[in-house]
Amino acid sequence: MNLVSNSPWIVHYNCNSCNGCDIEFVACLSPLYDVERFGALHVGNPKHADMLVVTGSVNHRNARVLRNVYEQMPSPKVVLAMGVCTSSGGVFAGCYNILGGIDTVIPVDVFVPGCPPRPEAMIDGVVKALAVLEDKRRGAETATPAKPALTFFPPAPPAQEAARQEAAHA
Repeated sequence: MNLVSNSPWIVHYNCNSCNGCDIEFVACLSPLYDVERFGALHVGNPKHADMLVVTGSVNHRNARVLRNVYEQMPSPKVVLAMGVCTSSGGVFAGCYNILGGIDTVIPVDVFVPGCPPRPEAMIDGVVKALAVLEDKRRGAETATPAKPALTFFPPAPPAQEAARQEAAHA
């Protein structure tokens, strides 16, 4: 636990992303967007962090590492899934090595959709995660967030969409 309970510390883990979300997340730390004004501080050690920000799609190679980073964090902790790849696999969904969203490996408290999400959406996600963290600190029950819907453009034909959904549930 960090020394100042009102200043949650954030650790960031790139879980095989294209770096689009990472670049936007670093922009949130810059003086232009300044996520630190909400009391959040970016740290490099999960043992000191209250919030885990994950970017990218989880696969067989990094699932163990993601779980390890998560388990090193002290409780209470919050997980923020940044970008469409963390919620569904994004453009890599359906690939042989992609497990889907990170919620297949660790519990997620806040999803921030987008490819990549804008810094304003990321800051909104951090603020929502801070509220969840406060609820967890008080011992209150927290709701499981709804995953963002994955939309294909152009929309898939009904038969192809049915086959995709069937394969996703298999």
